[in-house]
Amino acid sequence: MPDLTPTTKPTAQVAPYVDVLGQDLTVAFLLEFGGAEIYLAVSPKSRSRVAQLVGREKAEALARVSDRLQRRVPLANQWIAGVLKSKGLSHAEIARRMRTTDVTVRKWLSQPGTDTAAGPDPDQLSLF
Repeated sequence: MPDLTPTTKPTAQVAPYVDVLGQDLTVAFLLEFGGAEIYLAVSPKSRSRVAQLVGREKAEALARVSDRLQRRVPLANQWIAGVLKSKGLSHAEIARRMRTTDVTVRKWLSQPGTDTAAGPDPDQLSLF
């Protein structure tokens, strides 16, 4: 698995997808199928939407790890926003891609677990 920054460190629900698809393809997969139940065929046909997006080999690999996957594909909005932000996208561009508002994107990125979350300044001395 590639070296991931804290922003892009996948959650437990997303980790199996990242292990099989890699980070960028996982983002595309979650944006396409997030929130839906999908059937992962062991031997997908060429007309399979999953195989069309990720390729037949990776679709088969997803089917092999289906025991590690949730019944529904996770939305993982905060994680996706963090990945897109780490690629240098603006809040407005992230919002357009995720079909939400820039206010929501700012909220996701300010929550704990993302690099962009406002936290204690490591250079600030403690008062206590």
